[in-house]
Amino acid sequence: MAIWEWALEAYRLEGVPEACLTLQDSYGQNTSLLLWAVWAEGPDAEALAKGVAAAKAWDATVLLPIRDVRRALKAPQPPVDDGAREALREDVKACELRAERVLMETLGELAGASSGGHGALASLQAASAAWGKPAPDDVLAALAGALT
Repeated sequence: MAIWEWALEAYRLEGVPEACLTLQDSYGQNTSLLLWAVWAEGPDAEALAKGVAAAKAWDATVLLPIRDVRRALKAPQPPVDDGAREALREDVKACELRAERVLMETLGELAGASSGGHGALASLQAASAAWGKPAPDDVLAALAGALT
């Protein structure tokens, strides 16, 4: 299954959205990278390094600025009409989702057709560590458990 379709199905599973948001907001993790690592069943070291580099660059130049705008538009912005602001926020949210899709599809290409053969938790731990400061194992385990 293609990575984007897999990610959409995974995100519908109970506990996945909450675990992803915790990892993103509390631990600075890139959830697209984490989900990719599970999808790829633990990409090899070279693919993981390329994936981290791609995700960091995409985060800095595209995803984080879009996310910041979406979050800023949550609060009223007088004198801008609330309806117009909220409509724009929805448009920005759609752009953020599209940016996540572009990143995930890029990551999917990096993994190639081979599977690493690793379980969800091991894949998450490797990706989290490669991203920088690793998230706590219990938080990663919550996402792994929700995905399996």
